Amino acid sequence: MDTERNAEFLEEIKKKLNPDRLYHSLNVADEAKKLALHYGADEKKAFTAGLVHDIMKNTPKDEMLDFMLSHGIKLTDVEKANDKIWHAMAGEAYLRDEMHVTDEEILSAVRWHTTAKRHMTLLEKIVFTADFISADRSYPGVEDMRKKAYISLEEAMITGLEFTLCQRIQQGQPVSEESLFAYNTLVIERKN
Repeated sequence: MDTERNAEFLEEIKKKLNPDRLYHSLNVADEAKKLALHYGADEKKAFTAGLVHDIMKNTPKDEMLDFMLSHGIKLTDVEKANDKIWHAMAGEAYLRDEMHVTDEEILSAVRWHTTAKRHMTLLEKIVFTADFISADRSYPGVEDMRKKAYISLEEAMITGLEFTLCQRIQQGQPVSEESLFAYNTLVIERKN
């Protein structure tokens, strides 16, 4: 069972991540577990997904691109132009193909932790949100986001997506279609 392999996963991320990213991953794992307990999700899966969510984050971009292509990941034009999201796609493939993770919920939570997508599972929402509010985060508005996260994951996600989408637009960067779909879905569901 993949949730019983955290010691192995920790050793792997220690090899692949710099100290700051390792610290962040440990904090996301802890926050994901807390959110899972709060919302009645599987806390073991949440912890594991949080632990490994950034496993490819410190991989050089050219190596990550080669890895994705060699593992059959076909990038859209928007994905090619947005290398900030590559580590999520590469992370899922690395966990599946190199670490032999078989838990589809964990793999999917890693895959969608940066962009989100429409109709996310509870675990996917938890890891996405935990990444925004982990104890190591200190951006303006993080305290408000932390409060929202324990009232409504969906409201916290809307706030996180607004932040990400606005940042990409202000920087003149392409915006992930999946992020737009996720944002629109959450806003529409909120109104119903």
